Amino acid sequence: MPLTDKEKEELREKIINVLKEVYDPEIPVDVWNLGLIYELKIDDEGNVYIAMTMTAVGCPVAGLIVNYVEEALRDNVPELKDKKVDIEIVWDPPWTPDKVTPEGREMLKAMYGYDVVEEWKKRMNQQAAV
Repeated sequence: MPLTDKEKEELREKIINVLKEVYDPEIPVDVWNLGLIYELKIDDEGNVYIAMTMTAVGCPVAGLIVNYVEEALRDNVPELKDKKVDIEIVWDPPWTPDKVTPEGREMLKAMYGYDVVEEWKKRMNQQAAV
């Protein structure tokens, strides 16, 4: 029997909560709040497709992060036990700090003492003005 819209939304919320527990090992912010998840689709049968990116094309831990995401979902979302979980790394559009969620920005501010995203924007504007 196909999932209802309500069941899909509940599953989506469970998945997002799990993604908020998976961290990029090089940046102490979770993959959801870092803005690495570009797309999250759930089909009528409960199969999941995630399009995600990395902070840099040459990310040496890209495969590791994808494995962390899939393992976390399978271990913590019982509804996905016998379902397909397809995670694709995409590079377009490239990740920028603009993709960090407000919650992620607060995490970075707490760690570094300033708004990393705002500082990045200022630098980009300065470079564009040159």
